[in-house]
Amino acid sequence: MDRAERLLSHVWMVRTFLKHAPEAEEDPELRDIHRALYDVMLALGGAAASGDAPRYFRLLTKKLPRLKAAVDTWRDLQPEVSGHMNFRMSVTSLETAVAELERVLAEFESLAEE
Repeated sequence: MDRAERLLSHVWMVRTFLKHAPEAEEDPELRDIHRALYDVMLALGGAAASGDAPRYFRLLTKKLPRLKAAVDTWRDLQPEVSGHMNFRMSVTSLETAVAELERVLAEFESLAEE
């Protein structure tokens, strides 16, 4: 669970970056992305705080499709919003975090089956 939380710190930082970007004020799709990222973090917060790994990973499994959809949308939208390095790196950061979260989730599920 600690590894997943460290990966989600990237999601949180990108969410904060997008939320406070002036471009977000003008683009409802961009607002939807940072809100989706927030929703995922909010859903996991209670289980993370209590150290309830089974609940945490159950919620992560439930929320992962929404997180992936937000990343896919951002990947497609980002070039239209800005070509600045910060925006490009935000896509890379989210893609990396999601790929690693999928690995962590698979490891947890594998251990749970044993």
